[in-house]
Amino acid sequence: MRQKYKLLLVSLILGICLCSLPLKAQATNRNDYLDSLNVGVAQIVDPTGRAASEEAVRELTEVSEANDAEKETDLVMANVQVAMNVRAEADGESEKVGLLYKDCGGRILERKDGWTRLRSGDLVGWASDEYLLFGEDAEDLANDVGNLIVQIETDTLCVRKDPETEAEAVGFIPRDEELEIIEVLDEEWISVDYEGETGYVSAEYVNIDFHIDEGETLIAIQKREEEERKAKLTANRGAVVVGGDDTRLLAALIYCEAGIETYNGKLAVGAVVMNRVRSAAYPNTISGVIFASGQFTPALNGKVARVYGGDIPESCWEAARAAINGETNVGDATHFRRAGNHEGLLIDRQVFW
Repeated sequence: MRQKYKLLLVSLILGICLCSLPLKAQATNRNDYLDSLNVGVAQIVDPTGRAASEEAVRELTEVSEANDAEKETDLVMANVQVAMNVRAEADGESEKVGLLYKDCGGRILERKDGWTRLRSGDLVGWASDEYLLFGEDAEDLANDVGNLIVQIETDTLCVRKDPETEAEAVGFIPRDEELEIIEVLDEEWISVDYEGETGYVSAEYVNIDFHIDEGETLIAIQKREEEERKAKLTANRGAVVVGGDDTRLLAALIYCEAGIETYNGKLAVGAVVMNRVRSAAYPNTISGVIFASGQFTPALNGKVARVYGGDIPESCWEAARAAINGETNVGDATHFRRAGNHEGLLIDRQVFW
């Protein structure tokens, strides 16, 4: 009831004050105007005393402070050296749903008991206030680490060498891509970082936004790590110059060791041989690696020699040529065996390490 009375009183006061604005036109400056307004409020509430004026001012102050609180920034920033856990519930033992990294930020959704529920990109969860910055501290950090970017709002944006419509085009960027801003030159042109060089784009076709790095969900982290692992396993190791006989010899070994496997299994065997050729721990030729004592059973029992002299399936030739040219699907693995108790990368029925 008291709150309803406060709101009604404030509305009445503000309404009357606004209606009386023309009467205050004689005030010579802002302070004179505020003084006259306070006097008017006092007379409306209680023409006989000062206490009523103080009560009215207090009511107005409370409303103003409440409005200021509502306008307080909802920005939150991580205050860590590396990363912090974000959890499903406001509890240190709760399930981890993602990570918020150093200099990453988000928006406050809810706060309770020393925890903050936040959104940072696709990541939504609870983080301990102990490792977060709020208010002005969060804004200061965001200003230090954030970047102004341009978001492209046309099908294709031309990046030019100079800030002129007739300047040479140095590249074209598709819709929804982003570029980091170097400087807003004027209402027409913005300089941007384009492939490490300064380029210029028309301000007419972009939207300027302030970007802060975001956290990652566990699902996103796992997907990224899997992609990185695959990229490492398949990164080209560099071609090795060999003769035709060596290519045939490697194809023969691949047939002996992985003739019934898929192409991936054949490439993996070829890659192991070539990884050994590149390693200082093994001979530096294909024949030296294949015929090294105690290494490949088909080479020791004569099977490789018999296959070498006959017809070798094209898939084995293809795998041999790819491995020699640096292709791999086992990274830098130098061993393999039939799948069993040994840990490693399983391809078809063999494990590689």
